Amino acid sequence: MLVLAIDTSNRALTVALATPQQLLGEVTLNVKQTHSDGLMPALTYLFKATKKVPADLDRVVVAQGPGSYTGIRIAVTTAKTLAWTLNKALVGISSLAVIASNVLEQGRLIVPLFDARRNAVFTGAYQWQEGRLVNILADRHVALGDWLEQLAATKKPVTFVGDTAVFSDQLTAALGGRAEIASAACALPRGSQLAALGSQLTPVTNVHSFVPTYLRMTEAEANWLKEHPANEGHEPYVEEI
Repeated sequence: MLVLAIDTSNRALTVALATPQQLLGEVTLNVKQTHSDGLMPALTYLFKATKKVPADLDRVVVAQGPGSYTGIRIAVTTAKTLAWTLNKALVGISSLAVIASNVLEQGRLIVPLFDARRNAVFTGAYQWQEGRLVNILADRHVALGDWLEQLAATKKPVTFVGDTAVFSDQLTAALGGRAEIASAACALPRGSQLAALGSQLTPVTNVHSFVPTYLRMTEAEANWLKEHPANEGHEPYVEEI
C-alpha cells in the first residue's frame, strides 16, 4: 500500500510517501511561508525523487486540523481533490495526533499543545496502547488553566509536546514533577508519522462530505454573532470543501 501524507495545518509543511514497511521520501519545511505556494512544488519533488506518480497511490492521508484555518483548508482541499480524481482512499488524522505520535514514551499521557492565543490552546490527550496511538481525552479548544486542572485531576504523568515554550512555567506550576516537556524536535510534524497513523485507519466513506476540524468558530462567525446575538442558529460560514 502506497500512502501520500500531507500536513499544512500549522507553520510547518510536511509531505511523505510511504508504505507500511518503508518510508520512501519526506519533505518538511519549517519556515514562515504561504503553504499554497509551497505544497505543490514539494509534492512534485517528492514524486519525482521517488520515481512514483499519483496514480500509484493507494490512499491519501491528511492532517485535518486543528490549526491555521487557511493551512488546514489547503491540505484538505488538495487531499480531497487527489482522492476523488484518482479514485483513491482518503483518511483524515488529527493534527494534534501527528505531533503526539512523535513522543514514544509508554505509560504517560501525551498532551499536544497548539497556541490558540489569549492563553487558550488546541489540545487533547493521547497514549500508546498495544502499538497504537489512542485518543484518551478528546481534542478541544480550551482555556489553558481549565485544561491543566483537568489534567491534574487525572493524577497521571504527562508529557507535553508542541507549543510548550510560552506555557512552560504554567505547565510545571500546575503539575509539578508529573509534567515533562518533550524536546523541540518532537514539536515538528512529520509526514512519515502521519502516513504511519493513516495506514492503520479505515478510510472515509464519502470523500465529498469530508471536512476540516477547526474546533472553534472562524473570526468572521464570532464577529457576526456579536452583532446578531439573536441568530445563534445561523448556518455556518465554513462550508464543506
